[in-house]
Order: sequence, then C-alpha cells, then structure tokens
Amino acid sequence: MIITSLDHLRDVRDELRRLNRVVVFTNGVFDILHAGHVNYLENARSFGDVLIVGINSDESVRRIKGEARPINSLTDRMTVLAALRVVDHVISFDEDTPIVLIESLVPDVLVKGGDYTRDTIVGAEIVERHGGRVEVVPLVRGRSTTSIINRVRKA
Repeated sequence: MIITSLDHLRDVRDELRRLNRVVVFTNGVFDILHAGHVNYLENARSFGDVLIVGINSDESVRRIKGEARPINSLTDRMTVLAALRVVDHVISFDEDTPIVLIESLVPDVLVKGGDYTRDTIVGAEIVERHGGRVEVVPLVRGRSTTSIINRVRKA
C-alpha cells in the first residue's frame, strides 16, 4: 500500500490501464475507522484489481463536518487506511469533493456508500462517460463515526 501524490498516482493509473487492470476509487473522511468502514472498503475492492482511496484533508473535514472534526489527523487517518490489505493506494485532497482526483484518474469503478444515490455521487458522470461504472455499497447498520462519537460523549 502506498500513500502517494497525484502526479505519482497518474503514472500508476496509466500503467494499470496498460495492463488492463480494473481500478476502483472511493473516498471519505475515515475519521474513526470502524467495522462499517472495513466492510465498505472490502466491498469496494471486490469490484476491481486495485483500490485507490481518497481521503479528505483536515481542512476539508472541518468545512464539511465542523470545527470539532476530524478527531484523528490526516496523517493518522492515512496511516490506518494504508495498513488495510484491501487498500492499494491512499491520497488526500483539500477540496470538499474528490472531483479533481476523479477527473485526473478516471477510475473504472467509482464506489460510494448507501447513503448516496447515483445522482448524488460526485464524479459519476465522468466515470460513466469514459465507459466506467458507479457502484453503491450498502452501509452496515448502526456503524458510523458519528454514532461512536455520540456513545463516547455519553459515557
């Protein structure tokens, strides 16, 4: 598993395309890794040969989820994701959405969790326009970072 830059990942993507490997992309905050995340990432990886995970920078998370987040730093979140056997590459992004990564990499499969629909998935039209597909993976009921934070606060 490699924590990488966009320039390096573009080169990797070009080589994978040459080898006819199916590249899967997903993204998220992955603040407090839990069983729901692991299940989600395993499902995402099952759609192809290589899984690239985009992860929101700390600044991006604050804009989206508020000043109290993230709980864990970008470095820590990337390190934890990088340790998972199903994840091949991890890359961070500063924008609120991964559109720049999706436009640059044009994965074969774009995956998001069941709290999204095809119409709300950023980059879906780009992937489909290039012959790829979009997959929505069901969420594991009762497993979320917010629920963990709420349980800890109550304890």
